[in-house]
Amino acid sequence: MIDAQLGVETALKRFERYNPKDRILALDRLLVVLEELGNPHLDLPPVIHVGGTNGKGSTTAFIRAMAEAAGLSVHTSTSPHLVRFNERIRLAGKLIEDDYLVSCLERVESALKGHRQITHFEAAQAASFLAFHETPADLLILEVGLGGRYDASNVIQAAACSVFCPIDLDHQAFLGNTITKIATDKAGILKPGCPAVSAIQNEEAKAALEAEAARTGNEIDFLTPDDLALIQPPLGLWGEHQFSNAALAAKALKAANIQGITPDAIARGAASARWPARMQRLSTGPVTALAGEKPVWLDGGHNPHAGRALSAVLDTLDSEEPAKRTMLVSAMLANKDARGFFAALNRPGLRVFTCPIDNNENSFTPDELASAAREAGAGAEAHQSFRAAMEAARAAGAERILICGSLYLAGKVLALNDELPD
Repeated sequence: MIDAQLGVETALKRFERYNPKDRILALDRLLVVLEELGNPHLDLPPVIHVGGTNGKGSTTAFIRAMAEAAGLSVHTSTSPHLVRFNERIRLAGKLIEDDYLVSCLERVESALKGHRQITHFEAAQAASFLAFHETPADLLILEVGLGGRYDASNVIQAAACSVFCPIDLDHQAFLGNTITKIATDKAGILKPGCPAVSAIQNEEAKAALEAEAARTGNEIDFLTPDDLALIQPPLGLWGEHQFSNAALAAKALKAANIQGITPDAIARGAASARWPARMQRLSTGPVTALAGEKPVWLDGGHNPHAGRALSAVLDTLDSEEPAKRTMLVSAMLANKDARGFFAALNRPGLRVFTCPIDNNENSFTPDELASAAREAGAGAEAHQSFRAAMEAARAAGAERILICGSLYLAGKVLALNDELPD
């Protein structure tokens, strides 16, 4: 038995013994366990299934906020978490409680019968399906973890709507090294006869999505200028790209035929949406103190598409506060396109101060990341700790600091600044 008093992390750690040696993306391992649990994934509230490369978390936040503004009770499943694992499972608007999460994990482990294999993510998804099945709600927003076709979230058999956020290169080791291969895999969440909507996509991604939709008998309704015109300021999330995410969220709710989604609910939800580490301005705390109380922004974006979005945000900030010089403090996982990220983000005189991600062996060393930034045209210097990088940026005259490049770094920053996502 898992002792609930030992906490969620101890409960999760027990699943390491069941990790398959070959962690190929597949659904069969999870389906066997779910059947043992009574197939909770087949009896859920209406599901809006959110896939794509960039903007999944923000789009999910907008969908949730708009539905809640309409008076609906909403579950959400997101990943990864930033500080606490509980952030991944929100039940009727509130993060899952420790004791209940441990109970769900305990039942998943029991279903393994001591010999079956399952990945850590699959076990967590099974636990979330138990919680979503047992807790009443009007809607479940289910975010894809990685890819689509063989992602653990894709064991559901029907969706009120499948949603495709912008698709770009990411996770190439798992999904393929072309936009076509990646988009085709992500299109695997399409369910015959179920509505589907998409953000504006590049030509290659759009063609792949349409080809898969033709094969499954679906039609994908792509975002239009008319959809975008329906979203007006203010928005709860920062950046021009968030207008597209909000418009996609509203389009998904309409396609899913979710009751009560009025123009007023859409407007109030768009204005109230919150999502940590997406151009989040940090509150006064230990991290901002390292910057001498200069403005500190935090974003977990880590690929070229995210770099382009951040560049546009910095343009906006610079137009509003032209005297403030922005410098970056950055860390990144080693499987990401660091050079592409910095190239997309680069601007005249950009300076980057790199650091490691503590306790993460899969990250670039500060020297490697600084080298990638220099190759992209930025000035860069490496530091052996986050604190040292922040202090160096401050000493260099930063008037504004953007911490970016990794959600793992973002989580550590939020914890350090005493800003736990709720």
